[in-house]
Amino acid sequence: MPIDPAKAVAAEPRSAEISWDHKDVQLYHLGLGAGTPATDPDELRYTLESRLHVLPSFATVAGAGMGVVGGLSAPGIDIDLAAVLHGGQSITLHRPLPTSGRAVSTSRVAAVYDKGKAAVLVLRSEAADADGPLWTSDASIFVRGEGGWGGDRGPSERLTVPDREPDATVERPVREEQALLYRLSGDWNPLHADPEFAKLAGFDRPILHGLCSYGMTLKAVVDTVLGGDVTRVRAYRTRFAGIVFPGETLRIRMWAGDGRVQVTVTAVERDDAPVLADTLVEHS
Repeated sequence: MPIDPAKAVAAEPRSAEISWDHKDVQLYHLGLGAGTPATDPDELRYTLESRLHVLPSFATVAGAGMGVVGGLSAPGIDIDLAAVLHGGQSITLHRPLPTSGRAVSTSRVAAVYDKGKAAVLVLRSEAADADGPLWTSDASIFVRGEGGWGGDRGPSERLTVPDREPDATVERPVREEQALLYRLSGDWNPLHADPEFAKLAGFDRPILHGLCSYGMTLKAVVDTVLGGDVTRVRAYRTRFAGIVFPGETLRIRMWAGDGRVQVTVTAVERDDAPVLADTLVEHS
């Protein structure tokens, strides 16, 4: 088996120094669709350096760290990248993210689960600066065809959608060029830009990055439920349930209560096809 779970989990963590400044934060926010209307005071918090705050999902691109591909080169892992799917993402914030900073990012394989027809790798990154921990981020990676060795299936984090109308529903358009802008934050996968590559992968045209939908959704929750205050976010997790094409519209439904906002995200133009599921924002 190309994955040796014991070897992968026991491997020494790998560390790298990362840094970012206000331009990286602004570019990331613009890649999520921030800045419309351009003079809206609420949007200037994402785009103007003198008023800037940092959306916590920026942690997924900060310093363009080692990322998912780097984690897949860990000892005990030898897999075909064509069999890899980003299944889910979570972030735990230890304190608000600064608009510029230097940190050490430490990455390791935290767990390997056996789902029968697939393996799931949990790639964990922890970042800390001179003042202490900043964030912990887990990427759940499905590797098709690598399960079936009788290992632990892992936890189930499925959420039941509340049996009532959402407390808030917003729609967020995905601009035609949005994937081209978002990829400048560090995800250069040609699947999101090259039509010929997208066809080889089975898509009619390039698709939006899952982590872009992830960031857009958190921004919608912060702006709609949390009064625009990014520092209230404590943790955020999701499962990637489907794709988004540039030019489509995200419908984001939110149920709030007891320091939690549960969210579902669908694609309006494809009859509410699922995009993000089992999505939860925990806040103060």
